[in-house]
Amino acid sequence: MAMFHSVWTVMLFLSFIGIVAWAWSSRRKQGFDEAARLPFRDDPESSAANAGGESEDG
Repeated sequence: MAMFHSVWTVMLFLSFIGIVAWAWSSRRKQGFDEAARLPFRDDPESSAANAGGESEDG
C-alpha cells in the first residue's frame, strides 16, 4: 500500500508541475491577457439597455 501512495504522490506532483508550466508558458500569455481584460470590456448590449437610465437590477 505504501508503494501506491508513493506513486500517487509523484503523479500528483508531476501534474501540478505540468499545470504550472502550462500556465506560465509564453504561448498562453495572449489568451490570459485577453481574459484578464474581460471585466473591463464594454458590453454593447448592456450599454444599449442601460442607455435609458435603467439599471440591470430592475
